[in-house]
Amino acid sequence: MLDIFPQLTFTPETLALIRTAPIEMNTGMPMPDFPTVSVHEQFVPGPQGAPDVRVLVYLPADRSTLLPAVLYIHGGGYIIGTPEQEDIGAKSIVSTLGCVAVSVDYRLAPETPHPGPVEDCYAALMWLYTHAEELGVDTTRIAIQGGSAGGGLAAALALLTRDRGEVPLAFQVLIFPMLDDRTATSTDPHPYTGEYIWTHEANHFGWAALLGQEPGGPDVSPYAAAARADHLEGLPPTFISVGALDLFLEEDMEYARRLIRAGVPTELHVYPGAFHGFNMMADAKVSQ
Repeated sequence: MLDIFPQLTFTPETLALIRTAPIEMNTGMPMPDFPTVSVHEQFVPGPQGAPDVRVLVYLPADRSTLLPAVLYIHGGGYIIGTPEQEDIGAKSIVSTLGCVAVSVDYRLAPETPHPGPVEDCYAALMWLYTHAEELGVDTTRIAIQGGSAGGGLAAALALLTRDRGEVPLAFQVLIFPMLDDRTATSTDPHPYTGEYIWTHEANHFGWAALLGQEPGGPDVSPYAAAARADHLEGLPPTFISVGALDLFLEEDMEYARRLIRAGVPTELHVYPGAFHGFNMMADAKVSQ
């Protein structure tokens, strides 16, 4: 995978090119087909004073009963990515679990810094909740999921949702989530993490873009960096997974520890020898 994946150097000058250049991941594995899953594009009301939010809605063929649903948030360091890149993952969940999925095309930084991205995700979640009847969704079984920056947004969204008290969340799935801007400015970095795919340099660029300022400062909102939250009580049951060579290893383990200490049912998986995004290489044993 490391031989296939392009080396990305993020600067203000290269960002537009990186966004438009497709990442070709030819793993030699056949692409799965999901004939029982339908997908359609929808534009839902955005945050106050902001544009509508584009979402992709995934529906299973069998909708004879009320179904659980997941709000799906793509990754990309807060600066790149689209919901289309998560298409196979979303379809796989819908096909396997028989749930509904709504994948969010949130606005990207630095053009839209915090709180724009998380507010877009909240708008999509509110639309899912308020349109549950027409979607055939059980409002007591709504989960949120994301990987990398999508995991960071999911964690921040869980905090925002808890504090606003409008939507009950059943579960949060955080896949190697990007939770703590202070990792970008650490004076004692882990000696083995962050060498591959998402590096210290990329992390600093992503956080600076989202925050609109240097990361690591004293006044960062927990709705931007969930690790900054003072209290984690009342969050939904949580699943966190991360590789042992991932730059986010220690911040994810610490967040899991704090969740457990706050009484939140939490499951943490750490995969030895795995770097950031290792699940993209589907035929690797650790990914399986």
